[in-house]
Amino acid sequence: MQPRNMSMSGVVDLAAVKAAGEAKAKAEQARAEAARQAGQGGGAGPSSGAVPPSALVFDVDEAGFERDVLQLSAEVPVVLDFWAEWCQPCKQLSPLLERLTVEANGRLVLAKVDVDANQMLMQQFQIQGIPAVFAVVAGQVLPLFQGVAPEQQIRETLAQLVQVAEERFGIIGIEVDPNAEGAVPAADEAEAETPAGPYDALLEAAVVALDAGDLGGAMQAYKNVLADDPGNTEAKLGLAQAELLARVQDMNPQAVRSAAAENPRDPAAQIAAADLDLVGGHVEDAFGRLVDTVRVTFGEDRDAVRLRLLELFEVIGADDPRVTAARTALARVLF
Repeated sequence: MQPRNMSMSGVVDLAAVKAAGEAKAKAEQARAEAARQAGQGGGAGPSSGAVPPSALVFDVDEAGFERDVLQLSAEVPVVLDFWAEWCQPCKQLSPLLERLTVEANGRLVLAKVDVDANQMLMQQFQIQGIPAVFAVVAGQVLPLFQGVAPEQQIRETLAQLVQVAEERFGIIGIEVDPNAEGAVPAADEAEAETPAGPYDALLEAAVVALDAGDLGGAMQAYKNVLADDPGNTEAKLGLAQAELLARVQDMNPQAVRSAAAENPRDPAAQIAAADLDLVGGHVEDAFGRLVDTVRVTFGEDRDAVRLRLLELFEVIGADDPRVTAARTALARVLF
């Protein structure tokens, strides 16, 4: 799947969508806000913070498209289900999409678009028939499929969507309230996160190596854990930190910072300075420096800066609010 810019001719003209719904949005703003605060939804998508599984699936219209789809897509992939009440295939596909969305547990959300009530959106997406399924990630449209597809094929498509969102944009989804009705049981989550083997000794050895300044030994210990358990959070975080320390240990801080100041568009200079920023505890400075560099670079240079930023996210941890803010900023400047 290759993301396409929503402002490109022949895809989706966001300005037209926004203009078409602007008057309606203003008229309904007060009522919609009151409804959301009352927990009645009114077509609004999930907001920041932990959400119940029921909030992962919601209706969207032309007036709320920018808020409930475009803005939200900087935090979580938004799947768009174009349907109609009279469409029999839609009645087969929509429940399946809803179930798979809830099973994804916050890694994506589903926005349902009634084409009879939202003709402008249907025209802007150039939909020839329904059901039609698209996705929006960081403001970019990804056509998924049209018609009813086998469940396994849909699962694979959604898994690929989640992978693209994380690897290309650093978007990992939203938090789902584990205590809400319909949430994945805590026991299931614990079972899924149980390491495949006893790693306490390896992890302890890595910490001892770090304390002794043996960065190579620490990195190898963490890699040994990840070779057997790729999802081990402690090992991923430890490896990212050890690799960062290894990169900066032989740096001349004054020379690195001078080079960065003299060459604001030089990816290598800015990446090195960002590493120093992070080691020095200047997290926002490091993230901001690389986001700004992404903004002024292109091609392989831009990709190198983006990948280093994603690596630094790993050092701090996905749940840190500074990482969340930087992910949003990154999504805004990528396209």
